[in-house]
Amino acid sequence: MSEEEELYEPTIQNIIDSDLKWIFIGGKGGVGKTSTSCSIAIQLSKVKESVLLISTDPAHNLSDAFGQKFTKNPTLVEGFKNLFCMEIDPTPDQLAPEFIESQGDGFNLQEFTSAIPGIDEAMSFAEVMKLVKSLEFSVVVFDTAPTGHTLRLLSIPSLLDKGLNKFLSMQNNFSGILSAVSGMMGGNVPTAEGIESKLQTTKKTIEEINVQFKNPDLTTFIPVCIPEFLSVYETERLIQQLTKLDIDVRDIIVNQIVYPENDCNLCSARQKMQKKYLDQIEELYYDFHVTKLPLLKAEIRGVPSLKLFSELLVKPYDPSHPLVLPNQEK
Repeated sequence: MSEEEELYEPTIQNIIDSDLKWIFIGGKGGVGKTSTSCSIAIQLSKVKESVLLISTDPAHNLSDAFGQKFTKNPTLVEGFKNLFCMEIDPTPDQLAPEFIESQGDGFNLQEFTSAIPGIDEAMSFAEVMKLVKSLEFSVVVFDTAPTGHTLRLLSIPSLLDKGLNKFLSMQNNFSGILSAVSGMMGGNVPTAEGIESKLQTTKKTIEEINVQFKNPDLTTFIPVCIPEFLSVYETERLIQQLTKLDIDVRDIIVNQIVYPENDCNLCSARQKMQKKYLDQIEELYYDFHVTKLPLLKAEIRGVPSLKLFSELLVKPYDPSHPLVLPNQEK
C-alpha cells in the first residue's frame, strides 16, 4: 500500500482516532443516515468516555433503530455504559416553548426578536446547543434531516451572530419605549438592560459554537450517499455548500452497494449501474476517506445488528464473507 493510499484509507478510523467534538451525518433522504449515525456512535463509544447521538430530523428514527424510546432528554442506550441518545426537533414551534419561554420574568425572547427573519429558529438552536454543551459529552454525533434542512441548521450560528449584532445595535431606539411601557404596566415589561444581558449571553454561546463549527479539529461533516445519480449529485452539492460555510468534510460513506450472490440477473444489473457512480465517486473524492457499505438482506435494527454493521466502518467489507444479521431469515 502506498503512502497516499494509506493516508486516505477506506474506513472512518481517522474519525475514531480524532479529538472531534461535533460530528454531523447527513445526505439525501433514504440513504441510510440513521443506521450510519448509530454505527458511528457505537464505534466512538469504544474509545470515548461519553458519546451523545442526537437526531435533528423531524422524522426521528433513532428509537426505531435501537428498539428503545428516546425523548428530548439524553437517555442511556440499553447495552451501553457511555452511549446516550436524544431526539429533538430544532424548530421554533417545538423548542421555543421549552427552552425560550421558560426563562422566567415573563420575558418571551422569541416573541421579542421575531422581527428579525429566521432568528426564532436560530434562538431555538442556540438554546439546544447551550443544553448540549452543559452536558459535557466527549463527542456529539448529529443524525440530521435531509440536505436542505441540514444546511439551514449549520448556517444558523452565522445567521444568529449577524441577527443579534443587528438587534443589539438597535437597542437605543427602543430603550425609551420600553421604559415608558414598563411604567404604564407597573414594571412588568423588562428593561433594555435586561434584554441586552439575555441577548449577550446567547450571543456569546453562539459565537463559541460558530468558531467550533469552523474548526476542523473540532467539527466535521460526513455525507452519506448511495451509488445513484441523484444521491451522488446531491452529495457534491452538499460538499460545495459545506465548503462555503467553512465546515470540514474529510469522509464520505457510500451505502447500499450491491454485491451479487449466485446467478441473480437483477443484482448484476444493479451492480453494473452502481459501478458507474462508484467510479465517479472515486474520481471526485480521491483525497477523501471513502467507506463503502453493502446492501444487506435484512433491516439493520436493534443493538446486535447495529454493532455488527458498525464493524464495517473500521474494517472494509469482504463480499466473499457476507454479513449475516441476527434478524436475517435463514
